[in-house]
Amino acid sequence: MVAHVQVQPAMLTWAAGRSGKDDVALTAKFSRYPAWVTGAAEPTFKQLESFADYTHTPLGFLFLPEPPREDVPIPDFRTLGNTGVTRPSPDLLETIYDCQNRQEWYREYAQAEGFERLAWVGSVTVKTPPERVAQAIIDSLGFGMDQHRKYPTRDAMRKYLIEAIEAIGGLVMINGVVGANTHRKLNPQEFRGFALSDPLAPLVFVNGADTMGAQVFTLIHELAHLWAGETALSDASMTAKNGKEQELWANQVAAEVLVPQLELAKTFSGQVTQQELERLSGHFKVSTLVVLRRIFDLGKLTWDDYQAAYSAEHQRVLGVMAERKTGSGGNFYNTQVVRIGKAFARAVISDAAEGRTLFRDAFALLGTRRAETYDQLARVVMA
Repeated sequence: MVAHVQVQPAMLTWAAGRSGKDDVALTAKFSRYPAWVTGAAEPTFKQLESFADYTHTPLGFLFLPEPPREDVPIPDFRTLGNTGVTRPSPDLLETIYDCQNRQEWYREYAQAEGFERLAWVGSVTVKTPPERVAQAIIDSLGFGMDQHRKYPTRDAMRKYLIEAIEAIGGLVMINGVVGANTHRKLNPQEFRGFALSDPLAPLVFVNGADTMGAQVFTLIHELAHLWAGETALSDASMTAKNGKEQELWANQVAAEVLVPQLELAKTFSGQVTQQELERLSGHFKVSTLVVLRRIFDLGKLTWDDYQAAYSAEHQRVLGVMAERKTGSGGNFYNTQVVRIGKAFARAVISDAAEGRTLFRDAFALLGTRRAETYDQLARVVMA
């Protein structure tokens, strides 16, 4: 006789809602699911394990008498229509936990290596004029308009910025999926990125499922949070007029770094057309939505006109993203280096080679399972 396990139906519906799976999908996967949630039947342990895996729920949670409260473990500055986002997805939570784990490891590594605290982390506050902070970032990264012009694509400019941030001691991780699971794509509508502040291991995470132009903006937006010594979860919304002070300030800093107002004033034709937005987007290597915001900042659009133009352009961008085909992700090793960051990967590989970090732990930190994969990743990273 097959043994069944007792589980509160409320826990099953909570897990389903938490994962974003609807009843149709769950019933297609588990034919007895409707009976489980009414209490008319109970799953076997194996079925419950499969259900936990499918809904990305820790198995132990399903045996609780009532759903636990899951809060975002870092300050949440996101807004959707100027209202706070209250229920984090498993994908978001796991991504934050993974980055916190990597940051903790790197902090201990930096301490053991005798690294000095980074003076730029927490060197300003959100009361510091954004233009002053933008100039400090530009000077530190070597990123003036002359540098803009050297790179023909957003991808090339993103690569330069990643290397420049790592050169001043930051950790940069850009990923569009949970870990290396291509079936669990991160949602840019839930979050664009986050910053984990630390004087020895400041970390920026950017949602790689976003457009390349948006990723570039988020990268600098999160860097601005680190400059202010802030840990923050962001959506980098540019439509909030009276949103959270930290987000508005970080947006202003990032906008001035990437689309300097004086340069825009010289470059803008004066007509807000699709062609002009795309031209300016290509010139500054940012999204058309960032360009629109800067045109508003320049005083060339009223708030109402800006809101209407932004809404229309946002819908167009969402349509383009929906039509964009998801490929294989290219070379796994090159992609994985971007996901975990070259500076972090080099530290782990070097420490493991010295015998201070167990290879078992190094595998987990780098997102690999096989020795052959680890060795090839090491060759790419250390080249």
